[in-house]
Amino acid sequence: MHYVYLVFAIMAETIGTTALQASQQFSRLWPSVVVVVAYAVSFYLMAMALKVMPVGIVYAIWSGLGIVFIALIGFLVFRQRLDLPAVIGLALILAGIIVIHVFSKTTTH
Repeated sequence: MHYVYLVFAIMAETIGTTALQASQQFSRLWPSVVVVVAYAVSFYLMAMALKVMPVGIVYAIWSGLGIVFIALIGFLVFRQRLDLPAVIGLALILAGIIVIHVFSKTTTH
């Protein structure tokens, strides 16, 4: 169940960060409300995952996947281009998450 909490926490964080861009520096009301609510939900769900998983692992997965998803949303929705070093960096983040998940004994499976 802790991975379910973590997945939904990542989804909420991604929604919140996307709304942060759409809020235009908190000058638009409804996207700003979405930011606050989505981050509150994300932190609550992350806290639920922390009942079972170590904080370093939870935060690495939460932030790493959040970075990758936001970069993808930035590219697809906001037309923000990524150069080759950015793509390589994102691939390394994903590789790190896979290594943690597949090989680490500190995380629960």
